[in-house]
Amino acid sequence: MQLVGYEPSGRGSALLLADGDAVERRELEPGDELAYALGKRHCAGTIDDGQHIACDRPSAPYCEFHTSTWVCARCTGTCLKDEMDCYESHAVYIAAFAPDTFKVGVTRHWRLETRLREQGADRAAHVHTVPNGKIAREIEAKIATRLVDRVRTGPKVDALAAEVDANAWEAVLEPFDVIDRFAFDYGLAADGELDARPVQETMARGTVVGVKGRLLVLDNGGTSYAVDMRDLVGYEFTEGKSERNLQSSLGSFG
Repeated sequence: MQLVGYEPSGRGSALLLADGDAVERRELEPGDELAYALGKRHCAGTIDDGQHIACDRPSAPYCEFHTSTWVCARCTGTCLKDEMDCYESHAVYIAAFAPDTFKVGVTRHWRLETRLREQGADRAAHVHTVPNGKIAREIEAKIATRLVDRVRTGPKVDALAAEVDANAWEAVLEPFDVIDRFAFDYGLAADGELDARPVQETMARGTVVGVKGRLLVLDNGGTSYAVDMRDLVGYEFTEGKSERNLQSSLGSFG
C-alpha cells in the first residue's frame, strides 16, 4: 500500500492510499487513530479516472515523468500558455498566518474560501475582483513587492499554536478597499488543543488532533506532531508501529 496523495482541509481532509490500482480515501477526523509504519519511498505515480497507475522510479514524491507543473502558478501577467484561457472572475486576496506572516494570492473567485482553507490561512481579506487571471496576476505581482507570495512549512507550523497579531494585520490591510474578510477555525489553537508549537515530523501514527491546510497534527505519547502531508506522498505504508525514534516536546516530560 502506498500513499499517493492527500486532500487538505479545504476539501475534507484525507489521505489517498493505493493498493494495486485501487485508491482508498482515508478520511482524517479528530480522534481518529492512525497506525501506519513508513517503508520505502518512491514515485507516487498518478491517478487517472480514479485508478492508480504505479511507478517504481526512486524519485519522490514524483519522478520527472509524473511531476505536473501548473504553469499559471508562475504567471505574473504575461501568459505562459500557447493560448490564454483564464477568462473567468478571479479574486486577489491577502492571507494571514499567525502571528505575522502575510501573503498575497490569486484564485478563481468561486474557489476563494476553499483555497484559503487549503493553505491553512488563519485570516484573509478579499481585496480585488477582476474579470480574468491575467489582470489578477498583474495585481498580485505588484503587491508581492511588499508582501510574500508563498509561505513555507516552517512558518505554518509556527502558526499552529499562535494567534494573528491584530495590529499588524490591520496595518497590512490599510492600503486596500477590503471587499470581504475571513477568519478560520481549524479546531486547533483556537479551541485550546495546542498550547505549544508542535514538533515537525514525518510520520503516520498517533491520534488525529486536526488538519490545517496540508498540515496534519497528531498526538503521540503526549507530544503533538505537525506532519506536512506532502512529505508522506510516495511512502509505502504498512499497518503497525514504526521503529523510528521520534523527537518529543519538553512538555511531554512535565
